[in-house]
Amino acid sequence: MKRIAIYPGSFDPVTNGHLDIIERGRHLFDEIIVAISDNPSKRPYFSLLERLRFLRQAVRRYPQVRLEAFSGLLTDYVKKKKAVAVIRGLRAISDFEYEFQMALMNRRQNTRFETAFLMPDEKYTYLSSSLVREVSRLGGHVRGLVPRDVEIALKNRALKFS
Repeated sequence: MKRIAIYPGSFDPVTNGHLDIIERGRHLFDEIIVAISDNPSKRPYFSLLERLRFLRQAVRRYPQVRLEAFSGLLTDYVKKKKAVAVIRGLRAISDFEYEFQMALMNRRQNTRFETAFLMPDEKYTYLSSSLVREVSRLGGHVRGLVPRDVEIALKNRALKFS
């Protein structure tokens, strides 16, 4: 039986920290479904199609990584995909409390999967999509923090709104 894991998130935008977690997860699971949250009420910076395009480019070399958009309860999606785990990245202690609560709530909804917490490389422990967006919006450099096409898109977006 294939061991499938779901890596959910908004990926708005995808960062090298996200890609590091995907790389680590590839060694633990037969297949990873990167599940991009489609929640328009969150007012994403990039459209769902843009986020899918960025991720598709970033993971193209990994045949065992699939991309899908999803909405609704994560536990329902996990069940539908017959996944054995949900992957979550932990950057700092501040992430742990929130992620721990979510993992327990997910377990309450569906006991047939586990949450696998993975830590990114030390150089990405401070990195978040919201921080990348803010730095870029204010004219800062994000080279090395995001894939090149995301860096260009962020720069173009910042210029457009300045």
